[in-house]
Amino acid sequence: METLEEADLCFPQLNTSCRKTMHASSEAVLILSLESIVAILTVVLNLLVIISISYFRQLHTNTNLLVLSLAVADFLVGLLQMPIEIILNQGCWLLSDFMCTVNAFLSYFLVSVSVGNLVLISVDRYVAICDPMFYYTKVTLNRVQICICLCWVFSAVHSSWILRDFVKQQNQYDFCYGEQIVTITYAQVAVDFVVTFLGPFLVITLLYLRVFVVAVSQARAMRSHITAVTLQRSQTVKPKKSEIKAARTLGIVIFVFLLCSSPYYFFSVGSGNISTAGTSAAIWLLYCNSCLNPVIYTFFYSWFRKAIKHIFTLQILQPESREANIL
Repeated sequence: METLEEADLCFPQLNTSCRKTMHASSEAVLILSLESIVAILTVVLNLLVIISISYFRQLHTNTNLLVLSLAVADFLVGLLQMPIEIILNQGCWLLSDFMCTVNAFLSYFLVSVSVGNLVLISVDRYVAICDPMFYYTKVTLNRVQICICLCWVFSAVHSSWILRDFVKQQNQYDFCYGEQIVTITYAQVAVDFVVTFLGPFLVITLLYLRVFVVAVSQARAMRSHITAVTLQRSQTVKPKKSEIKAARTLGIVIFVFLLCSSPYYFFSVGSGNISTAGTSAAIWLLYCNSCLNPVIYTFFYSWFRKAIKHIFTLQILQPESREANIL
């Protein structure tokens, strides 16, 4: 009996050790397997995006540079944060206090960078669709690079500010050895809620609504043009498809962003007493956005499927493969 109790401790040699919260069972194995699959998919999908955009010269565009920045942030979430979250689900923090601080910083930093890149992508698409004549004068390579750098720098400053009190008072609220509790004030929670959820959501929603309105008006203009030169039957097909596609893209972007982000932020803002299971589930759902981003922003494009084909068939090893026509 004593041996079984020791096996449940994070550090059996210490009397002040925390107990493991997840024990060996079919349910625990299933949860571990699902989390591992999500982490692997996040790393692989975003790595494919990074390789495709970095390698093929045709993909070196301003818009794809934003997608590349997003993929790097999401790749780091899958590579660093998801495995650590899997370890934390066991109820034991086995690393040093310094690594605890680094992990807490990365959890805020990478999510903030990912959300910031989503906002930049929405701005880029807004300008491209609503002001196409001046797109290449407004959205230049230098401006895109500066915006990406500012996004990463601002995210680092924001994360450091959020965790400034935690760094000073680390371990103050730990009840046993092997526990990791990240404590921040309600004001810091509110600021994080506005900066990384409410603000970006409002900006993305307003921009995509404007894009949707412009897409519908363009479809109606095309319908009027088709009416003058084609039969009645053909003019009722193409515009409706354009409207449906615009509405579908808008709905997917907003719905996935809300679905993945809202549980975590509503938990953090609405209550200070959150169960471990609830917190873990909300964090994983937040991280899942990093897995879904490459699907939403890249898998809808044919060039990505062609790039994957070139990578898996090893055509990228051939001379001049960087100049391949994949658009």
